[in-house]
Amino acid sequence: MRERGGRQGRTRRVPARRTRHVNMIAIGGAIGTGLFLGAGGRLHNAGPALALAYLVCGVFAFFVVRALGELVLYRPSSGSFVSYAREFLGEKGAYVAGWMYFLNWSTTGIADITAIALYTHYWSMFTSIPQWTLALIALAVVLAVNLISVKIFGEMEFWFAIIKVATLVGFLLVGIFLLATQHKVDGHTPGPSMITDHGGVLPHGLMPVVLVMQGVIFAYAALELVGVAAGETAEPEKVVPRAVNSIMWRVGLFYVGSVVLLALLLPGSVYSADESPFVTVLSKIGVSGAGDVMNLVVLTAAMSSLNSGLYSTGRILRSMAVAGSAPKFTARMNRSQVPYGGILLTCAVCVLGVGLNYLMPAQAFEIVLNVASLGIISTWVIIMLCHLIFVRRAKAGLVERPSFRLRFSPATEIATIAFLLACLGMMWNDPEVGRKTLLLIPVIAALLVTGWFGVRRRVSTTTDQELSRLTT
Repeated sequence: MRERGGRQGRTRRVPARRTRHVNMIAIGGAIGTGLFLGAGGRLHNAGPALALAYLVCGVFAFFVVRALGELVLYRPSSGSFVSYAREFLGEKGAYVAGWMYFLNWSTTGIADITAIALYTHYWSMFTSIPQWTLALIALAVVLAVNLISVKIFGEMEFWFAIIKVATLVGFLLVGIFLLATQHKVDGHTPGPSMITDHGGVLPHGLMPVVLVMQGVIFAYAALELVGVAAGETAEPEKVVPRAVNSIMWRVGLFYVGSVVLLALLLPGSVYSADESPFVTVLSKIGVSGAGDVMNLVVLTAAMSSLNSGLYSTGRILRSMAVAGSAPKFTARMNRSQVPYGGILLTCAVCVLGVGLNYLMPAQAFEIVLNVASLGIISTWVIIMLCHLIFVRRAKAGLVERPSFRLRFSPATEIATIAFLLACLGMMWNDPEVGRKTLLLIPVIAALLVTGWFGVRRRVSTTTDQELSRLTT
């Protein structure tokens, strides 16, 4: 296939990504650490109302992916939304979009290696190994896989996703069986009484549910990977609608369905932030080895998320480097068409996360989750802004919208942006971590402004060269 590079008009040949790879990458983006690990602590804090939080956030996440899917069909690009930000928001917009996405995935990578270390400590043979050591080993393994070839990445994600989906379906079936047979779980009889006898749907009031919203958004981070991956598929017009539309039912089944089942099987107070809630349930049903198998699966889910993050940021940074807004070395590709420069830069930040696991092992996951949320929310807001401008240009007859569209524009985009900004504001109510995270916004803004003044001349030169090439 032919793929447009950082700027409209520049083309290069990339390996066509298989349809099954794109579908599985979309599924992999929808199921990750945010559900497998994060749901435990959120159930403990917010109670069964967490299911409603997942449903609401899932609807807005679907709007974002649907908007991105329409942009992909308008112009496929492995630079994804950074390329669209360049077209609709200008070079400054692309610069902010790219670096905030880098912030998102580099800190998510830290969350993933932290989760892997926590999962590994579930087994007694690994408890003596420091958390930071396990985190470093996980990073090294996934880095090696990412650098080998694009094809191996696709195959790895394909099988990771199959394992995750099969496991979640298996858990749902086991949970339904436990409910139907009234099989005791840790001495409790599953059913509505697990909710009504332990404080109801809102055992701690509404505020804890409000506070977990940004964490729930983190759980949906990576859904936009379908846009990045679709830029490298041979038939985006067939692949994208199918992958995007399937996200909605996956949200309902896997996220909302799983949380409802977890709430019906055990009281929310039993779950904890340092163990997957799925492992908690299966380790308490009296079946030998069930918890071990589930822990192995959630460990592979974290590896999958880290794998996807390195893949995505490598391509986004390459798109930015081509435009001059990222270091030149991040544009470098190896013989297997892997942008190793950008991948190595992301890994360098993840190494800092290894240090965080050494200094603050207990708080590492929650800290990076909050910082990653800043990048996620800004990325999704930028996607919706790009779509708003795209629709406006389409109405003016300047561009043509594909048949696969985000409905009810501009109301849908405006409502989504308002919701995301509200979630950001809600973090102020959490004085321990959320408020401190919001105080990072002026620091990040200052770094972005400083960086822009450092690269704007190179960006301008690159733009002039591109215009000269197109007009000769």
